[in-house]
Amino acid sequence: MGDSDTPESLAVVPQLTTFVRQVVKETERMISYFFKGEEEEEGVVASHLERPVTFLEREGGSGNGLRYGLGAMQGWRVEMEDAHTAVPSLPPALDSWSFFAVYDGHGGSRVARYCSEHLLRHVRGNWDFSRGGQASVEKVKRGIRAGFLQIDSRMQRVWRFTSWGCSGSTVVAVTVSPTHVYFINCGDSRAVLRRAGGTHFYTEDHKPFLPREHERIRRAGGTVTLQRVNGSLAVSRALGDFNFKAAEWRSQTEQLVSPEPEVYEIERSDKDQFIILACDGIWDIISNEDLCQFVSSRLQLTDSLEEVCSQVIHVCLYKGSRDNMSIILICFPNAPKVSEEAILREEELNAHIEQKVIESFKQQLEDGEPNLFDVMQSLAMEEIPNLPPGGGLSSKRDFIIDVYKRLKDEQKNSRDSEESR
Repeated sequence: MGDSDTPESLAVVPQLTTFVRQVVKETERMISYFFKGEEEEEGVVASHLERPVTFLEREGGSGNGLRYGLGAMQGWRVEMEDAHTAVPSLPPALDSWSFFAVYDGHGGSRVARYCSEHLLRHVRGNWDFSRGGQASVEKVKRGIRAGFLQIDSRMQRVWRFTSWGCSGSTVVAVTVSPTHVYFINCGDSRAVLRRAGGTHFYTEDHKPFLPREHERIRRAGGTVTLQRVNGSLAVSRALGDFNFKAAEWRSQTEQLVSPEPEVYEIERSDKDQFIILACDGIWDIISNEDLCQFVSSRLQLTDSLEEVCSQVIHVCLYKGSRDNMSIILICFPNAPKVSEEAILREEELNAHIEQKVIESFKQQLEDGEPNLFDVMQSLAMEEIPNLPPGGGLSSKRDFIIDVYKRLKDEQKNSRDSEESR
């Protein structure tokens, strides 16, 4: 996208409707399942584990009037290929600026990890603030683009002479200055800005079937088959993926897969509440608005941003995400605050759910031996009011399991007591 592109040209309203996005995601899921089935039949190592790795990496901090929290989970994937960068206050000369990024690796973690360690340095190296520490918006945007192309060129030189493999990584990032937020997107991870209680802006995923992406791929001699570049790669822009960047007679940005990010600037407002950066392991499962509503509701219950991120990841895991999951939540001063009223509503909801679990457990006990699956099924059929928006019953799964385990322990103790008489 050229320097003339602005948030207004993107029109904050996406080019793809939520419905179309969902159709695309479902189609991709079926395609991925098809590929996975073929691989397993041929004896290739499957891309998913038998059980998810649920260890959660958590981190948090603050700087420049911002607070951030992050969470990351390997999930069902055989390897954790995500990485991140969180710098709430950049080094001197830019100490009033902040930088956050999520890197979603594919084909391995090498590119994602390298970018998490070096991309910011390449971007900063292209910001010439030597004269008075100021730079125009367009100069910052050009510097960001130049940093992406620069690090991709460097990695490609290394790739030619080492065993880096064929990995790549999408990137979604934000740079927050005292006056602007710069949204940076290369691939299908996504950033969302919540302002005044609504979804004010979000980045557009780079998919091969989008007209401008499809045309570049066609000009580079490629095809879009099954919504993938040459029937293989599901994203049309990424760092790395050098097997798709082998046309030496074409520029970096005219390859089958482009490393050029789209950069949008938004003027800051005192109505800004929070920004979410997340990989597609999150966005494949939950929509922009649902996630923003869920985060808003959780921020009224806890001031721990790491805890909010952890809850998001668990909801997506329970709703069926089979991918690595990473999320960074960046809160402005006007973010929702802990509310006694919200805490009371949550306590009432928990009490209601607990009672329903007890009723289901007792009913099953009369019919035979209770089990957790049947308890969850019975709750899913109930009309439970005031469930967390966007999270629904999935956001209460851990609580339900705790209640169920307590009931099972009580049942066991009661049996043991009877047998000992």
